[in-house]
This record gives sequence, structure tokens and C-alpha cells, in this order.
Amino acid sequence: MSNRIKKRFIAGAVCPKCKAQDSIMLFFQDNIEQLECVQCGYHESQPQEQVKKASREQEQVIGVFKP
Repeated sequence: MSNRIKKRFIAGAVCPKCKAQDSIMLFFQDNIEQLECVQCGYHESQPQEQVKKASREQEQVIGVFKP
């Protein structure tokens, strides 16, 4: 069985180190979000709990569906 890591590029993202646009890829490894620049090798990581918390803080509830 193959443990391939699904990597995707973030459209419009700019590398904070080399300033290259569209060179940042995002992937999860061991439940940790990883960002990596394919141009200069810049690397940043963030645990999954922090990712969920950050994304939840900006959500707004429009309504609650009750069947």
C-alpha cells in the first residue's frame, strides 16, 4: 500500500522568503499542515488543531437546519 502525500498548489500565494508567486504547495504530513515553496525551499508547518481553530474563528452561522 502506498502512503502518497496529496500536495496541492495555492493559487496566488506568494512565498514570504523569495516572493515568488504560485510556488507554494500545501500538504498534510502526520496530521500537521505543511507549506513549502518549490522555488527556494521555504518551509512552514502548523498543527491541525491550530488550523481548525483559526478557520473556525472567521465562520459566521447563517442558519441552523433541523429536518
